[in-house]
Amino acid sequence: MALMEHRTSFALDEGTIRKMKRLAARWRVSQAEVVRRAVEQAEAADSEESAARMTRLRAYHERGGLAAENADSYMEEVAENRNEWGRSE
Repeated sequence: MALMEHRTSFALDEGTIRKMKRLAARWRVSQAEVVRRAVEQAEAADSEESAARMTRLRAYHERGGLAAENADSYMEEVAENRNEWGRSE
């Protein structure tokens, strides 16, 4: 087991505390271990999502990507939409 060198405090809502305590009891570990596992799982999921996005982007570029004239048209549309968003506030 790793040496725990850092202590921290943070506030959680009642529902999250109940869930954390339930998981700790079910897994027979400390609440700190529940947090460590949750952080590890979230980081792994984020890494997988980033890798999947890069794979899709590379495949898109290999298929030819977006023609310059279509990209220009798209960017003009985005700029127009942003201007409209600002006016609606």
